[in-house]
Amino acid sequence: MALPLTRRKALRDQSVEELEVELLLEAVHRRHGYDFRDYAQTSMRRRIWKLVRSERLESVSALQGRVLHDPAAWERFVQGISVHVSAMFRDPHFFQAFRRHAIPVLRTYPFIRIWQAGSSLGEEAYSLAILLTEEGLYDRSLIYVTDIHEVTLRQAREGIYPADLMQKYTQNYLQSGGTRAFSEYYTARYDFAIMRPALRQNIVFSQHNLVSDKAFNEFNVVLCRNVMIYFNRALQERTYQLFHSSLSMFGILGLGAKESMQFMPLQHAYQQFEPGEKLYRRIA
Repeated sequence: MALPLTRRKALRDQSVEELEVELLLEAVHRRHGYDFRDYAQTSMRRRIWKLVRSERLESVSALQGRVLHDPAAWERFVQGISVHVSAMFRDPHFFQAFRRHAIPVLRTYPFIRIWQAGSSLGEEAYSLAILLTEEGLYDRSLIYVTDIHEVTLRQAREGIYPADLMQKYTQNYLQSGGTRAFSEYYTARYDFAIMRPALRQNIVFSQHNLVSDKAFNEFNVVLCRNVMIYFNRALQERTYQLFHSSLSMFGILGLGAKESMQFMPLQHAYQQFEPGEKLYRRIA
């Protein structure tokens, strides 16, 4: 039985759209070296179409032409494709678990190296610096904070956030086990909150692409939270392998609430500290 004409047209349109998206991501990879081809396709298409509309274009193919030839459009593309959804002490229970389980382990090390991958705008990096400061470990820690995009890293380095976010961040901080007044860690200026310079002194901000770049050091802790949910299975597995090769034996891996080591090839090499918390220790 033949499909109705409208259904056949919808399938053709979908096929063309998929081809356009595939060609766009291939072109971006060849022209700029950014590989988004293994990102989860549903969310990728949604973000691409949002960019098409914001650029006031009619098709994904038109977006491809603009991204390849207009440097400003390319910057807007990377910013639009990248997901910048974070908060200080996001998921406070995770930071509680980090205090309970990771901190006692880190106290045994003379020097602590931490990799915080997929930094977004730096909120988690400053959260970690605050936590380590309160636990008396920041002076012997070095936090490598990486992201794919230099513009995002520049904003993270500045550590400037809208003041109206501080109330929520303060709640998160207190729920995470914070022991001081959160206002000690920033200076209010007009409509913004500027993080204290002391929190940046042991942070190295650097560009790194989880898709294509390799391990660059050995770490006691790797945190990558709420990034791999945007990757397909193959890219998730490659990223876990990258983190595994970057972690020292008995090193600690922290993931986002919707991410898990379960059913991954390296699952056997990690032990979860406690059920429900995405905090793991490398044991093999």
